[in-house]
Amino acid sequence: MVLHGPEIIDSGCALKLIRYIQRRGRVTAVLGGTMGRVALMDAGLKDTVQISPRRRPSQSIQDLEESSDIIFLLNLAKSRESGLFFGAMVGQAAGEGRPLMQIDCGGRFISLLRGDEEAAILAGRLAFELGLDLIRPRPMGETGKEDERGIISRTLNAVCPGELISINGTVIGRAIESTVEIEAERGRIVHVKGAAVKQHGLEKLDYVDLKRAVIRSGSIRRTAPPFKRDATGKIVDLAEAAYIDHSAEDAFETASGAGVAVTVGDDTTAIAGDILSRLGTKVMGIVDGDLDRLAEGTGMIQGSIIFRVEPGHDDLVGREVRDRVFQGKERIRVSPAELAERIKAIAGSHLLQIEQV
Repeated sequence: MVLHGPEIIDSGCALKLIRYIQRRGRVTAVLGGTMGRVALMDAGLKDTVQISPRRRPSQSIQDLEESSDIIFLLNLAKSRESGLFFGAMVGQAAGEGRPLMQIDCGGRFISLLRGDEEAAILAGRLAFELGLDLIRPRPMGETGKEDERGIISRTLNAVCPGELISINGTVIGRAIESTVEIEAERGRIVHVKGAAVKQHGLEKLDYVDLKRAVIRSGSIRRTAPPFKRDATGKIVDLAEAAYIDHSAEDAFETASGAGVAVTVGDDTTAIAGDILSRLGTKVMGIVDGDLDRLAEGTGMIQGSIIFRVEPGHDDLVGREVRDRVFQGKERIRVSPAELAERIKAIAGSHLLQIEQV
């Protein structure tokens, strides 16, 4: 079983489906992606579901080919239409192999993405027993098309107007139509259709491989856990600091074992702070009040500090901290008190407020 996204876990559907399928045979359940890992920690399922960090669902499916008779893709989409597009995209990327069945608890359907007649019969039986609709998979066209001019285009379908559009975790706009088209030339976004563009977000993307980029519509975690679990059992070195700049979903890998993490950007600080609270890692966030709310219900560990600077200056101050304090590195050894004082000094006259969490 390949789980996708935190929603399938937060809702309790993942555990129910794992237990249901376990009645039919031995189950290996895996999940990749940062917010999904956070949800696993919140739900206490770290020993039930294997974590494969930074693996796309299609890659996890390929990993399970040799050891599985059938592979299930579990997700909870925001709509049936988006669930069908997601299943088609993953199925195409996974290629040929063992029977692959999608169970979407949001769109409330089962779809056999690939498989023989025996797998089709099983899909019908499971749909009946689970009270879900059996739907044919949606055909998927080419993604990441490149024309004769070298312009690469990607299309997001089943988008809800008003949703945030992000590329590799950076918000580039807000949808105004149900289909959003993005074009890039030589690694730069040159055109966005169907969304109101956030220019400051585009400026943060120095280079984008649009064919391989992770493009999302909406929040990275649409659901909330029943409760959050505190960090337990791990003693961290409070003299070690990590630097996170607009890559909140890399927080586990970047800051694991650190006592404090410097985060740059409002959404990066909110999301990374929430993730790192599970590890007992405090945050020193450099923000300017430009919060898009890419995730809801976030929080951070007590003892974290927020440095609010003038609008448009969080990136500038962040770069100075990276260059002058971290010397361009991701990890350094420095006391939290000294780190806070150096950030305050670098922010200088641009500093508006310091908030203790």
